[in-house]
Amino acid sequence: MADVSMEPGVLEKAGTLIEALGYIQRFNEKIVVVKLGGSFLDAPEEFRRVLTDVVFMQAVGMRPIVVHGGGKAITQAMNAAGLQAKFVLGRRYTDKRTLAIAERVLINDINAFIVNTINELGGKAMPLHSLGSAVLWAKKLHLTDDKNQRLDIGRVGKITQVNRELLLALAQADFIPVIAPIALDVDAAGSKLNVNADTAAGCVAAACQAEKMVLVSDTHGIRARQDDPTSLLRSVTRAQIEQLIAAGQIDSGMLPKVEACFIALDAGVQKTHIIDGRFPHALLLEIYSDRGVGTEIIRRGAA
Repeated sequence: MADVSMEPGVLEKAGTLIEALGYIQRFNEKIVVVKLGGSFLDAPEEFRRVLTDVVFMQAVGMRPIVVHGGGKAITQAMNAAGLQAKFVLGRRYTDKRTLAIAERVLINDINAFIVNTINELGGKAMPLHSLGSAVLWAKKLHLTDDKNQRLDIGRVGKITQVNRELLLALAQADFIPVIAPIALDVDAAGSKLNVNADTAAGCVAAACQAEKMVLVSDTHGIRARQDDPTSLLRSVTRAQIEQLIAAGQIDSGMLPKVEACFIALDAGVQKTHIIDGRFPHALLLEIYSDRGVGTEIIRRGAA
């Protein structure tokens, strides 16, 4: 019999599996919301690698729910259609034509790719979106500027309701729900509203009382100093996040993510995470190892 103890990496692999065992047992049958966004959505191999992690999570007993974005793909589709993106206080202005493009890209391209890839990898995915079984409802959102004036940003919504019952039923039936961020308008039958995908993930995690929420994108996590890669914060509280916002170290690009984390934490979610999906198997490392690769935001110290 071969002396496997002498083979390079064998003991390290065993150690990794033993380390993961405790996390697998702890999170068995727990809901984990995974939000997918960022430029890695445009890199099929990186994207497929993250989806492999999602299928692994389900295979070892977790109940993942996927929410995805697609802002960059929408902008590209708008450019191809000769439309120039407009922004109001950092939010994309969404008219009817822009909403139609967003809905097509999110559902026919991104959602379909995620569902098909999960199924190819041996999982069972269920598409949930505004052209089929919708699980998000919203009211039209207005912004207020520094002069307290109300600003219209078009067909953009603030989520008011999540179909928790359907999501939990699908998860218990071993499906992986895959949600596109287009909501039904509660005030206008037949109308739809574009919603921020990070916020949608926070609302889904809150409604389903998820154990964790992980935001996966091309963002490194939260740094104590934006321009210093060595200042990555592994674990922070809400109070610490608010200090960083006040100090200007968390800007508009990261704000929607931390706000989504606050939504989840305020509803009882124990931990939220912000990680870089371009890092190989970042999702598994963040959940199943003692030291992750991004930033976790924990409830302790939350208001």
